[in-house]
Amino acid sequence: MRQQSNASAPAGESLLDTASGIAALRADTPGCESIIHFNNAGCGLVARPALAAMTDHLRLEADIGGYEASAAREVQVRDFYASIADLLGTGPDNIAFAGSATHAYTKALSAIDFRAGDVILTTRNDFISNQIAFLAVRKRFGVEIVHAPDHPDGSGVDVDAMAALMRSRRPRLVAATHVPTNSGLVQPVGEIGRHCRELGLLYLVDACQSVGQYAIDVDEIGCDLLTATCRKFLRGPRGSGFLYVSDRVLREGYEPLFIDMYGARWVEPDTYRPVDSAARFEEWEFPYATLLGCATAVRYALRVGLEPISRRTPALAARLRDRLADIPGIRLLDRGPAPAALVTFEVEGWQPQPFKTALDTRGVNSALSFREFAQYDFGDKDVDWCLRLSPHYYNTEDEVDTVAAAVAELAEHGRRTR
Repeated sequence: MRQQSNASAPAGESLLDTASGIAALRADTPGCESIIHFNNAGCGLVARPALAAMTDHLRLEADIGGYEASAAREVQVRDFYASIADLLGTGPDNIAFAGSATHAYTKALSAIDFRAGDVILTTRNDFISNQIAFLAVRKRFGVEIVHAPDHPDGSGVDVDAMAALMRSRRPRLVAATHVPTNSGLVQPVGEIGRHCRELGLLYLVDACQSVGQYAIDVDEIGCDLLTATCRKFLRGPRGSGFLYVSDRVLREGYEPLFIDMYGARWVEPDTYRPVDSAARFEEWEFPYATLLGCATAVRYALRVGLEPISRRTPALAARLRDRLADIPGIRLLDRGPAPAALVTFEVEGWQPQPFKTALDTRGVNSALSFREFAQYDFGDKDVDWCLRLSPHYYNTEDEVDTVAAAVAELAEHGRRTR
């Protein structure tokens, strides 16, 4: 039997506007019964409807066969593309499923015909896997990687300086991460996109930590390619992500380096033709249960409302920062005028894993970040590791205060035992 959602709100009202609405969302989230989950930047807690969509399909595969099950769920499979399109303000043909955000990102990179001397222009706060991918492209093709400087006020990349580099270096690719995984910084990706459009430059955005936390419109950002995962603030299953591909990229014939029978047609013995849609970036084999879970998770987020989510989630993080700021031995690391719901801090007197383990034993989920995840950012901040706490809309103010109290207790213990 398909699991029905407990969460619904009157027309014109958000579930996040009332205590009863938040209680309904928590009732839809089994994990809320046993833990305080402040690791949504790692994986959000899956809601019951998404879990049901996956388990229902696995049962159907067991009952009638995998090929037959996907055929029977054709309408729901198509809704994955429609739901992501609704999420991003685009069309279904511009969306490709991927096994992860990194899978989507490397597929996108592989479509660019890099040559020796080409420039990749990026920031000092791109995600570690993206930075490693750029280095791999440099190693293989001889491209140059240029990092635009940060603005002195700590608001993220200096857009004017980056635009000047666009004009002087004419990069083959401009790339930015909307919200880096190692802090709550929100990069001005729309301002970057405006300059890319004016100069006709190819623009790739990593929205892994912002999709599901903020309302995202690819036209407003002005990107040609955008990647994200479903497992974080969208609360979908692991092993899932997607790639947005603009009409311009499709029209100009970009295609991944390795393309299979799903993304292309073998029209002559020595000729293939890519399909017209973003499906050229997909493979024939799909984890259909995962895909259906993603579609359900996206529809769930859309029903809750991205605008209310974008207000509540960062507000919970701001409350947490305010509580942590008063604790001796804690150094907050997030920068920017309006940080996202990734709260990062250094703890005096503790080593990373023991501190996280101590929070684990108190029923609080968290994550660690290390200098190797963010060589530029952590170098600038002179920090080797930090703890990351990332609440989401289904968390409560009481949970924020409980977590802050636990951190205060542990920080006091660390100072006493130094």
